[in-house]
This record gives sequence, C-alpha cells and structure tokens, in this order.
Amino acid sequence: MSDFQIGLLSNVGMISFVALSAYLLLISGSISFGQQAYFGIGAYAAGIATALWGWPLGVGLGFGALMGGLGGGLIGLLTRRLGGVYFAIATLAFAEFVRVALDLWRYQRTIGGELLGPDGPNGFNGIRRAFEDGWHPLSFMILIWTLLGATLLALMLLDRTRSGLALRGTGEDPVLATLLGTDVTRLRVSVATAAGAIAGLGGGLYAHLNTYIEPRLFDVMLGVHALAYSLIGGLGTALGPLIGVLIDIGILESSRLFQGWRMVVFGGLVALLLIWRPRGLLDEAAVGRLRRRARRLRRAILPAARHA
Repeated sequence: MSDFQIGLLSNVGMISFVALSAYLLLISGSISFGQQAYFGIGAYAAGIATALWGWPLGVGLGFGALMGGLGGGLIGLLTRRLGGVYFAIATLAFAEFVRVALDLWRYQRTIGGELLGPDGPNGFNGIRRAFEDGWHPLSFMILIWTLLGATLLALMLLDRTRSGLALRGTGEDPVLATLLGTDVTRLRVSVATAAGAIAGLGGGLYAHLNTYIEPRLFDVMLGVHALAYSLIGGLGTALGPLIGVLIDIGILESSRLFQGWRMVVFGGLVALLLIWRPRGLLDEAAVGRLRRRARRLRRAILPAARHA
C-alpha cells in the first residue's frame, strides 16, 4: 500500500468520527454545526496528555474522548430546552468560542530541551508519542479503522435496542416519545455526551497522526461537512456518514478530476440529495429494503445448504 493510500484512508477514518458524532445528534432530532469543537478539544487534550504529561498513547486517546464527552454533555445540559435552529446556533456559537479560546491559550513546558505545548495561533507541535512508540503509518491507520469499526458496531447494535428505538422515536416526534415514556431531555443530554466523546476520540487520533494541530483546523467548515456527510450517506444506518466521507474525501478531494471544483461539486451533491433523498442515500426505507432482501436470501440459501 502506497503512502498516499495510507494517508487517504487514515484521513477518511479520522473525519468519520466527526461525521458519526453529527449523525448521532441528527437521528435524535438535533442539528449541530459545532461537532468540530469536540474534535478540537479531544485533539488538544490527547496531545497534552502524551506530549506534556508523558501518558501512554492509549490513555491519552481515552483522555481526549473523555474531555470531548464532558464538553458535549455540558453543552447538551445547557441547551436541553433548545431545539431546531436555536440548538444549531448554540452549537455553532460554542464551537467558535472553543476555536477563539484555543487561539488565545498558551500552555507550554520544556520537554527534552524543546518547548512544547499549545502556543495560541502558532499551534501545538511535537505530538510524537505514537511514532516515538514505534507506530508505523500503516499500523496507525489500522488502529484508526479498528477504533472506527468498534464505534460503528456499537452504534449499529444500539439501533437494535430499546434505547435505539427511543432515540429514533425522539428524532421523529419528541412529543409522542415523551407520551410513550421516554425521558427526552435525559436522552438528548446522553446523546450529546456520547457524540462529544466520539468526536474527541477522532481528534486525539488526528493530533497524533499529524503531530501538529492549530485552532484554525477546527473551523465551522469542518462542522458543516460533518453534518453534510450524514445527509449524503443517509440516516438509516451508522454506515451512512462513512459513505458521505468516502464520497467527499475518498473521491472528490483525492481525484484530480475535480481539482479546484471539489466544493462546487460537493455543494451541488448535497443540494440534489436534499431534494431527491432528504434523509440520504441509505435512509430508513432503503435500509429496510436491504434487510428484507438479506433475510430472503438467507432463507433461500439455508435450505440449499442443508440439502447439500
């Protein structure tokens, strides 16, 4: 596998964490333009934990996810009575607050004769724990996709539980969900916490792969794209956001065919899908059809296998 392919797959995997974070809020009925904030919080937290405090990589990534989850839970709690456009504006405002705060924040220490740590607009350099521990770019890519696969599996299993049904029911009609016994406020705070943790984990991976981060990397466009990935790929399954990321980064950004036109093509694709398939390519109806076909195929194969 070439260095370009490894870098591309690693980037797709890391951005998928932000997309899944936005997806989780979308299916609960909340639109967030601020998931990049938790991605940035996780990146800085994990970087500080390993580069400045000397923590192991795994612990540092867990710390990034924890801080992202705490941030998501705090904002979820503060905005628990907001919905629709008001919630979307609140998340955007928080994300811009985080970006500006990181732009002003300085916290540095001398490690091995080198000054490391967040330095405001100059960014945070020297997050080298992964490569100091001997991680090759290919092995780190495998780590990214292993963690992403575990996250996808957890979300897909959640869909099959009563909590998953309550989550989608809240997204469809919060009033009806309340009448059926769902604590909508508690559910949305929990979802915001989980979404923040997912984005925070992706941010920690991003910081350690690139070894350098800066506040402008976590701007509003990352949040807009994260939201759009779910609207492209579909809200019927957790695989939907991943499909959106693959279309944008895996095809539009990496292909020379769309060089200079990527944002135009991407914006047009989002607009067309909002008209044609408002809930994305893999919406609930499409996922239902695929499951029914899979069941019919399984029923057709099993008798044949028994007779064989």
